[in-house]
Amino acid sequence: MRNLFAKITVCLLLCAAGSFSALGAEKVIFEASSPLVVAVGELFRVEFSLNTRPDEQSFRAPSFEGFEVLAGPSLSEGTSMSSVNGGPMTRQYQMTLTYVVRVAQAGNVTLGPAEIAAGGETYRTAPRTIEAGAEPAEAGGGSAQGGAGQGQGGGDASQEAGARRQVAADDVVLRAVVSRTSVFKGEPLRVTFKLYERVPVAGYNDVKFPSFNGFWAQELDHATPRRQRETLNGKVYESFVAREFLLYPQQAGKLAIDPAELTAVAQVVVQSRNFDPFFGPSHEVYNVPCKVQSQRLTVEVKPLPEGAPASFSGAVGQFALEAVLPPERLAANSAATYTVKISGTGNLTFVQAPRLALPGSFEQYNVKTIESINPTASGITGYRQFEYPFIARAEGDYDLEPVEFSYFDPARMRYETLRSKPLAVQITPDGSGGGEAVMMQGRGMSKEEVRLLGQDIRFIRLGAPHLGPERRPFLFGGVYWALLAAIVALSGAAYALLRKRIRESHNLALVRGRRANKVAVQRFRAARKYMEEQNRHAFYEEMLRALWGYMGDRFNIPVANLTKENVREELHKRGAESELQQRFTAIITRCDEAQYSPVATAQMSEVYTEGVDLVSRIEGAIKR
Repeated sequence: MRNLFAKITVCLLLCAAGSFSALGAEKVIFEASSPLVVAVGELFRVEFSLNTRPDEQSFRAPSFEGFEVLAGPSLSEGTSMSSVNGGPMTRQYQMTLTYVVRVAQAGNVTLGPAEIAAGGETYRTAPRTIEAGAEPAEAGGGSAQGGAGQGQGGGDASQEAGARRQVAADDVVLRAVVSRTSVFKGEPLRVTFKLYERVPVAGYNDVKFPSFNGFWAQELDHATPRRQRETLNGKVYESFVAREFLLYPQQAGKLAIDPAELTAVAQVVVQSRNFDPFFGPSHEVYNVPCKVQSQRLTVEVKPLPEGAPASFSGAVGQFALEAVLPPERLAANSAATYTVKISGTGNLTFVQAPRLALPGSFEQYNVKTIESINPTASGITGYRQFEYPFIARAEGDYDLEPVEFSYFDPARMRYETLRSKPLAVQITPDGSGGGEAVMMQGRGMSKEEVRLLGQDIRFIRLGAPHLGPERRPFLFGGVYWALLAAIVALSGAAYALLRKRIRESHNLALVRGRRANKVAVQRFRAARKYMEEQNRHAFYEEMLRALWGYMGDRFNIPVANLTKENVREELHKRGAESELQQRFTAIITRCDEAQYSPVATAQMSEVYTEGVDLVSRIEGAIKR
């Protein structure tokens, strides 16, 4: 019996240990990656990655129906160790199986799920639909990119021309979409400019958005553009919102929204005609400028209906009114405040302070405005608060009329009027003993007409005057002239500094060069994040963006002219050592090879450290 209990206890402990180890184990991820859009006959890679060691001989490839498998599978394995903020070391395993395939016919081809087993569990990838477009013009295949001519390997003119022909007119599309085509005057509408891309894009030049004549425009903030897959005219694109504006029409009639335009620099990789017997076929990268323009839109703006209330001042939307009334009992010559808060959604920016009618013996001061406005896709929300300070000068009983605020509600298509509560105020005598307040009869009093008896005439002093010499006046004295000279000198210095700042702000090359290091640091941070996630493709792509982007911004080189030769020439002009030029060429080559190689030949940590150190040394060499 005792042996039975011992066996049961051991079994329970083993089960518990297995449960805890399973809970502590890293989540198994088995996924497939491939381009979503390819050209007919183009060679591309299909990769299956797993973050744990699989069971022996457990991988089952998909059927590859509709694909032609040219090579594979090639196995790539690696183990990395990392520590976050000095914590314990963690070990991560990554296995990648790569196939080189192509599609022979145009259309949509579905890549079926692959299957693998790890730890006794079976995992499958999700099916992927790949769109095969028209056959490329060059027999070398690959996607294209040329134009202003960045050939990273220095391809010939025929390959560059072929790269240009491979970018179709509709591979990059810019569209404008409005939320409504018919609105009332003052009613908001939203216009969205969306970019659709079927080719990799390195950057954008000559970006111009319309001035929105006849509208008051408010740009909506989008921190990070969210890319998504979308079908347009029967073709699959990657789309994202480039800009989005909230528009308030200021006049009735048909208003036009002019087109937006930009130049997208498409990146294309073309297989080189030079075959290396050791590394195999190489690739050339070209930049193809694609100028795109959105369509012209027309919006019908209807005038507001007639019969607007007298308290209507142009507010359109849905609003609410809150009023904080002053005390019902006040002493004469004491101050109080009447507060009106208007909140809701609509053209809050144009809401004016409602009229507050006060008796003539009340001294009213300037209205103070407090607002909290938040632009959203449906309109501007928030509130505007108006504070009316006043002083009651004469005692008596007064009735304050309610404050009225009118607005037009487009949903109900009618005017609405909001009112505060009426208020009866009693003004008691002033307790300061300054005399009685006397009012002129027959009409209301203004502040100039209010007189306090006993303070109209001041007492005249009698007796012999005691006159004495005064000190020397400050005006036209030595201190006066010294202060005046200092003010003139400071004004001149401030004017010169301001002119210098204005000239520098107009110098786009100088502004771009100054922010080069800051932009590079941000991209290095993103690359480090990908490195920690072991996302090899994203890491090397971000490293290339950081290095090329830094060189382009620092030396004011357009994206289309970014080549290794141009960068080396700029470094030589600025007195940089030849070692830095060679290091830049070497790290770019390493990143290119690692990005297009199925096997990781470079350690990401070494590439990251080398890139950061290179930018720091170039920055120091330029500033000396």
